[in-house]
Amino acid sequence: MSERVAVRKTYKLFIGGKFPRSESGRSYLVQSSNVSLASRKDARDAVVAARAAVKGWAGATAYNRGQILYRAAEMLEGRREQFVALGIPGDEVDAAVDRWVWYAGWADKLAQVYGGANPVAGPYFNISAPEPTGVVAVVAPERPALLGLVSVIAPAIVTGNTVVVAASPSEPLPAVTLAEVLATSDLPGGVVNILTGAITETAPTLAAHMDVNAIDLTGVTDAALATDLEVRAAENLKRVLRPAPADHDWTADPGVAPMTALLETKTVWHPKGV
Repeated sequence: MSERVAVRKTYKLFIGGKFPRSESGRSYLVQSSNVSLASRKDARDAVVAARAAVKGWAGATAYNRGQILYRAAEMLEGRREQFVALGIPGDEVDAAVDRWVWYAGWADKLAQVYGGANPVAGPYFNISAPEPTGVVAVVAPERPALLGLVSVIAPAIVTGNTVVVAASPSEPLPAVTLAEVLATSDLPGGVVNILTGAITETAPTLAAHMDVNAIDLTGVTDAALATDLEVRAAENLKRVLRPAPADHDWTADPGVAPMTALLETKTVWHPKGV
């Protein structure tokens, strides 16, 4: 009797809640597994999916978004050993779970902290409320592979944005495995889209895309690439978050800045009744 040959897993992209291969058919080898190599067209497809998801996700109640982020934490907790098998330290997986929970708790509180009624000299109500920016492109950090990834995705989506993530090319397996977690956590398709492969190919497309509203360069370590992406982003006045410093402490309390950096403030005037 012949010995069984194991089926080698092919890690695919995560676009619109589905797991397609790259339209180019390309892949590369990571830890004996095939990983899809995203093309510029894959990046454009991911933006289309993210834009289509904006209305429903931004229109969901903050309470509902918090529930879904908490569900992601539950699902990640259940897959802890799978991430450990990929080389992620157990304490980093635990920290990533805790970070999902932390951001989930902010979902229905941020508007109260950063919005409200403003005092005005006149018979008017003046109310400011934070609103999502829209579609956010994110370059994920290489290290820590999982905690860093959660730390850039969670603050963007908890506030109602949708994201297209360019995962670290050297550490793509945690990113696509996290996509499998999100696909089973009630997150609507298109809210998070993950591209694997060369950042130098996908990130410039995302930075220049006219339907992307902001770009987070946290994981960019090449100063020349960061400058190029900022220049491309300037064409439609994208909001740009600069790369994280090399000594950034990912285990520290992230504070509210990662959330407020991707919010707009709408102020409404309304006459008082007589």
